[in-house]
Amino acid sequence: MSSQEGHSYAPSGKPNPVVQPGDFVFAATHLDHGHIYGQCNGLIEAGATLKYVYDSDPARVAAFLKRYPQAQQADSLDRILEDNSVHLVTSAAIPCQRAALGCQVMESGKDYFTDKAPFTTLEQLAQAKVTASQTRRKYMVYYSERLHVESAWYAGELIRQGAIGQVIQVINLAPHRLSKSSRPAWFFDKAQYGGILTDIGSHQFEQFLAYTGAQNARINFARVDNFANPDQPGLEDFGEASLTADHGASYYCRLDWFTPDGMQSWGDGRLFILGTTGSIEVRKYMDFGRDTGGDLLLLADQHKEQLIDCKGKVGFPFFGQLILDCLNRTENAMTQAHAFKAAELSLQAQALADQTRATSFNS
Repeated sequence: MSSQEGHSYAPSGKPNPVVQPGDFVFAATHLDHGHIYGQCNGLIEAGATLKYVYDSDPARVAAFLKRYPQAQQADSLDRILEDNSVHLVTSAAIPCQRAALGCQVMESGKDYFTDKAPFTTLEQLAQAKVTASQTRRKYMVYYSERLHVESAWYAGELIRQGAIGQVIQVINLAPHRLSKSSRPAWFFDKAQYGGILTDIGSHQFEQFLAYTGAQNARINFARVDNFANPDQPGLEDFGEASLTADHGASYYCRLDWFTPDGMQSWGDGRLFILGTTGSIEVRKYMDFGRDTGGDLLLLADQHKEQLIDCKGKVGFPFFGQLILDCLNRTENAMTQAHAFKAAELSLQAQALADQTRATSFNS
């Protein structure tokens, strides 16, 4: 796992299989983003069997096979979709291609597990909803900033245990390192990546729903801009949004591509959760000014304050839960409604920000 480049962030943990070898078979395809390695790591550690890999780029396939030599190189996507032994297909395609691929996978009778952002338009989301309903297959999303961060996952466990009472506000700060020279062309094309609130923001809105237990929310404010990259007019290097949940909890998130090169990590991701009887702060990827690493959770309640080091102690339960959900047709890892609602909110916020920006430019 690289702590310097967010696009190569691929956590690995201790194996914690929930099935026997061969009981749950999956394939990886469309390796456009490095998150595919995190997706595969999580599934394999939970006991899934990786059978195939497919991509149109031989170099990407070669790199993947070097990491996962147990996989077979498929000569086409159809080879994977026609194999009845495959339960799930995981993918990190170019964002604008993820929805069509997901519908194709679900129509073949398999569950789909895509990198975020799962959609770049509301029309794509609508089609995926229809296809998921008709096929009764899953369209799951790798919202890694909660699902693949031990401290972020543990924050949710504490909330469910009532550690801080009712959650009334969540704040997410999500800076990222741009690493401009290593990014593919599609990264700078808004039509392909969807905008910063659609892309990175999908993580943040998913966390808001998860930690508050909200079913829906209203977008109060949303803004995007390109402050420092005029050579790439399609890039949005800054975004922010404010939401209010259907039960009244409030939310603010800030997203940006301004992590300086001198910082020890690709982003000092912070999470602040205010409850009626306590509060939680999560330092996800680093501890500023110290080399103690990330995955730190700060908990204050009515009795004391605690600094909890979560690294290597919590694991990544989502992946095992997802495997069992696929086999048992349950929804313990994440409901389909939750996965879709997080994406919908990110798309709605992006649309509002786009409208606001266009109006301000024309005024």
